[in-house]
Amino acid sequence: MKCNKLFFSFLSSLILTNFSFSQQTNSENANSSGYFSLGARSTFSSFGDEGSGIGTGGQFRIQAGEHVNTEWFADYIAINVNNKVRSEYMHIGWSVMYYPFANPGFKKLFQPYIVAGHCFDYNKMTDISNNSNSKNRWGSAVQAGIATHINLTPKFDISLTCQYMIHFTESLSADTDLNPVIITKKNESALQGHLLSTISFNYKIGHLWKK
Repeated sequence: MKCNKLFFSFLSSLILTNFSFSQQTNSENANSSGYFSLGARSTFSSFGDEGSGIGTGGQFRIQAGEHVNTEWFADYIAINVNNKVRSEYMHIGWSVMYYPFANPGFKKLFQPYIVAGHCFDYNKMTDISNNSNSKNRWGSAVQAGIATHINLTPKFDISLTCQYMIHFTESLSADTDLNPVIITKKNESALQGHLLSTISFNYKIGHLWKK
């Protein structure tokens, strides 16, 4: 597809030119459609059956229009379960971000939005005292919530996101009261959820396309 060719062409030129797109100083006044940005993120997982944990990751964004943006992300989260089991999650997915209020040129400090999306996720549970005692599973999940950009400049923002993620997958569980710990995989699908609170730092590099 034409957009995919433009995207990969942009990434190649981005690496070769060492992110040298500073000449677009007046792009804040252009239509926001086509903006490409890169960012890093840190996510705190809470209100899950296993407890709380923190992770890190990254994302890129491709803006579809004044009110719609897309985010493509990957992250890794580790949870310590009663100091006996390490539960690791990896998420790779995408989200649609809807801006109810227009913000031409990203000049307003706060830009609230609604976010929802889907991801593929991997979970691995390991007995901390015995790494060979481990199980893993693959699955998928959906997430939705509310968020806001804090636009420090028209090109740089800090984003705060609060989403609830529900997993549609087989579930792993660990009985930490036993010695040794018993980790089991339930064959039936289970709806598992947890709250994800994310802070990310994002920089708009340039346009993939313009009207």
